[in-house]
Amino acid sequence: MKLGTRGSRLALWQAEWVKQRLGARGVAVEIVVIKTKGDAEAERPLQQMEGKGFFTREIEDALLEGRVDVAVHSLKDLPTALPAGLSLGAVPERADPADVLVTRADGPGSLLRLPEGARLGTSSARRVAQAKYLRPDLAVLPLRGNVPTRVEKVKTRGELDAALLALAGLRRLGLESAIAARLDPLEVMPAPGQGALGLELRAEDRAARDALRPLEHTPSARAVIAERAMLAALGGGCQAAIAAYVETAARESGQRLYGRVLALDGSVQLTASAAIDPSRPAAAGEAVARLLEAEGALALLAP
Repeated sequence: MKLGTRGSRLALWQAEWVKQRLGARGVAVEIVVIKTKGDAEAERPLQQMEGKGFFTREIEDALLEGRVDVAVHSLKDLPTALPAGLSLGAVPERADPADVLVTRADGPGSLLRLPEGARLGTSSARRVAQAKYLRPDLAVLPLRGNVPTRVEKVKTRGELDAALLALAGLRRLGLESAIAARLDPLEVMPAPGQGALGLELRAEDRAARDALRPLEHTPSARAVIAERAMLAALGGGCQAAIAAYVETAARESGQRLYGRVLALDGSVQLTASAAIDPSRPAAAGEAVARLLEAEGALALLAP
């Protein structure tokens, strides 16, 4: 079985993780590295790039052409509408979806405690908007590149005072020591699908689907179905300031989806939530999208 992946350290870690899980079940696996548009234009802010699927399209092309059998994605990068002939084969157990703050060695461990006018790095529209909502005084600057490079720009190069990154990526790369603070997901809400992997395959490939089935984690899959349904209903992508988080409470109360839409300048923040019916997780996403639309979300998402 050939796994298609991007070539970053994080992407290769994720592909190797899948390879090991499949190998433990007797599946011989080869990793195939594919360069995507997002990798080729690594310093260009995502908001300036046209279309969707900057980190997935070329891998999906290889999948459709039969050059790979499974695509390993960070699920937050995968558009909600998949190309005809492709489908999700499995969502493994999700890592903590929270964002974290990385600061210089002497920096404070809180977004709210950063010095006035501090230089905060991120190129995510969602993170930019939430940072500006919470701290309009901060100088929010573009930050692209792979995860280690982003950390270096704060910790060793001194180009920034702080940066917002995903906890899952830092943990997977052994960079957890760089974290100054884990941010409350209800304060700085993650991207839909953050922390989860999406294993994509050709819809008719039963052998690949059977091989991936043991990797499926039902609670994680349920959560990301709800989050991605909300994103799809709002018509947003990675260039929009849309966030989602599924909170798992006590067993008797199950999972609850929170959704958020912001003005890109952080001047307006809308939040709504709904309980997830385990048998119909997408319905929660659609319900949260309707609640956000009732609050005026579509005006914030208009080009």
